[in-house]
Amino acid sequence: MLIFETILLLLLGAALLSMLAQAIRVPYPTLLALGGGIIALLPGMPRLDLSPELILALFVAPILIDAAHDASLRDLKRSWRPILSLIFVAVGLTTVAVAVTARWFLPDMPWAAAIALGALLAPPDSVAAFAVMRQVSPPHRIRTVLEGESLLNDATSLLIYKLAVLTIATGGFSISGAIPTFFIMIFGSALMGWVLAQWVVRIIARIHDAPTATILQFVITFGVWLLAEHLGLSSVVTIVVFGLTAARRTTISETARVRIVSFATWDTVIFVLNVLAFTLIGLQLGSILEVFSTEKWGEWLLIATVILVVVILVRLSWLFLHVLAVQLGNLANKGDAEPGACKRGFMTGLVIGWSGMRGIVTLAAALALPEGFPYRNFILVTAFVVVLGTLLIQGLTLRPLLLWLNFPHDTQLETELALARSSALKAAINELNRSHDPAAERLKLEYGAKLAFAFAGGDPHESTDSQLRCQIVPHARAAIADLRRSGQIGDEAYRQVEQELDWLELSS
Repeated sequence: MLIFETILLLLLGAALLSMLAQAIRVPYPTLLALGGGIIALLPGMPRLDLSPELILALFVAPILIDAAHDASLRDLKRSWRPILSLIFVAVGLTTVAVAVTARWFLPDMPWAAAIALGALLAPPDSVAAFAVMRQVSPPHRIRTVLEGESLLNDATSLLIYKLAVLTIATGGFSISGAIPTFFIMIFGSALMGWVLAQWVVRIIARIHDAPTATILQFVITFGVWLLAEHLGLSSVVTIVVFGLTAARRTTISETARVRIVSFATWDTVIFVLNVLAFTLIGLQLGSILEVFSTEKWGEWLLIATVILVVVILVRLSWLFLHVLAVQLGNLANKGDAEPGACKRGFMTGLVIGWSGMRGIVTLAAALALPEGFPYRNFILVTAFVVVLGTLLIQGLTLRPLLLWLNFPHDTQLETELALARSSALKAAINELNRSHDPAAERLKLEYGAKLAFAFAGGDPHESTDSQLRCQIVPHARAAIADLRRSGQIGDEAYRQVEQELDWLELSS
């Protein structure tokens, strides 16, 4: 009962801190982590020691699948170079740099343990960055790159991490055996995610009760994650491919009521999980202080601080090198760079590089290290310092940085929304033109200047009008679906107009 009461108090405190963060325009992840740390220092507070496997399944699985569902394949394809460079090169460079730094200060630390430390520190937590981004509305491309990176950077780092831990456990490492295993795991995970999505979509399409469908969505999400774990595959890759595939199919098969209810539920649950995740980061302070009391905490704290600086600088350095390479490539191909392109490129690289806050995945991986693992306590201390340090340093300064850079207003989403609504309107009007019902002409005159989703402005209880509204909505949906397939609009514009059409359909 005490644990239950503690969780309720944590949720209440987290909600209040989130409200405070919004009022003072501070990113809520930073405030929640600090709040969790304060709570951990209170006398008599019970410990919430969750297993690392539970932490990853509970917090990472639903957040990843939600991000995959909202991701735009069109935008990801357009930004594939910077996204892949962050997923592979930035993660690899960070892993190596941290490992070398740790070995420099602690020469007796095994290389495998140092690489495990670098791998668990490599993946940024995009949730903290997005919390800041929503306050400032940065350019669409920046959000796309960060979203794309967040989908698979955990997979790359966790695979390196697992290989390093396995090396310590077995006492050896074979690169000739590791590389095939790496690619088999990646492709096997992607294949399983794709196959499961095809099967799940057919099941969801048969369910028209919104609560049942929503519960099933959560059960399937955790089930896919756990199945991949039991099969020895990458849960991250499996759940991301599953989410990307299912998102392109369930939109058509689900009913409007199921979509509206499930989307609202998912938004709430994801926010609660984010709140608890960052609060949990602060709560680990109690465990870290126990380590400090038994070890050379002063020396370790100094080394951890140096590694924090290394983690930040490596990401920034790679982003600047990538932008420089792109600008030189454009100059070589076109002979003349676009005016202002170089400046915008470095501004974009600076923001993406500074959006490298670490989060719950880093701590969960550190906590998952087995007892007796070389320098396990040092790794725990370093993980906590880097997570809390990046949340404080970068989290509190990202918004001022965005305001200082003063990016021009990005109208891409507005333009795509206008195109989607216009196409939906034309499809609806064309369908009304084909109708011989007398009410069709009246609806066309009354709502001709409005968008298709605005037809609900009429009397929804008039049966003929309701039938016509239900008749035109599928044609409006088909119109925006064609725009998304052709790449004229992204998923963000598509989802927003789809929701407006859902409300129109339910009003009928």
